[in-house]
Amino acid sequence: MNELIDYSSTEKYAIITLKNGKVNAISHEVIDSLNKFLDQAETQKKVVILTGQSGIFSAGYDLKSMTSSAESALDLVTKGSTLSHRMLSFPFPILVACTGHAIAKGAFLLLSSDYRIGAKGAFKIGFNEVLIGMTMHNAGIAIAKGRLTPTYLNRSVNNSEMYSPEDAVTAGFLDTIVPENQVLPTAIKIAEMFATLNPKAHHQTKLKVRKTVLKSLEKAIKKDSKEGLNPPSK
Repeated sequence: MNELIDYSSTEKYAIITLKNGKVNAISHEVIDSLNKFLDQAETQKKVVILTGQSGIFSAGYDLKSMTSSAESALDLVTKGSTLSHRMLSFPFPILVACTGHAIAKGAFLLLSSDYRIGAKGAFKIGFNEVLIGMTMHNAGIAIAKGRLTPTYLNRSVNNSEMYSPEDAVTAGFLDTIVPENQVLPTAIKIAEMFATLNPKAHHQTKLKVRKTVLKSLEKAIKKDSKEGLNPPSK
């Protein structure tokens, strides 16, 4: 157990639960813990369920780190983009049980997984970077291009449009939605089905399907490191 994240495992799957404050902010420490527990799940050869707290999956990066300096923002975003690359190429299925709002990096975590179950309700899902004065980073654009429905790409990235869970399915952020109290039970049922997949065939097929987006993301991470970021205003 970790103060920012909980980890538990069964015979067929592992559950990683974000619990960093009221909005599950994605900080350096959270990313370090996520990588640690992904290491553990990979060693145990488990399907992964990533989830949050009631009403919130994650509202995105830790604002203190994002607004303290351009260098601090770049360090955190680079770390988060590298995490997304790892998730997109992870050797076992990753599901997100999205328990509510998923904004900014929270929404990118949805796009970095294999299957997304969302909660019905008055929740917002999408990218708010442009809304808060941050030019979208190259890595974010690469992930969005690879996973979002094409007609929603500009609306999501350029216009910071926020979606209801129902519209988030159409846009490509979610695969299905269920009542909030059924999000985790549904994820567990699907994880148990995914556990029957041949892991080698799953991984090799995933890498083929995502070859273009993974290469684009690698290049984008390097480009962001070279160009720097326009972080949000304090």
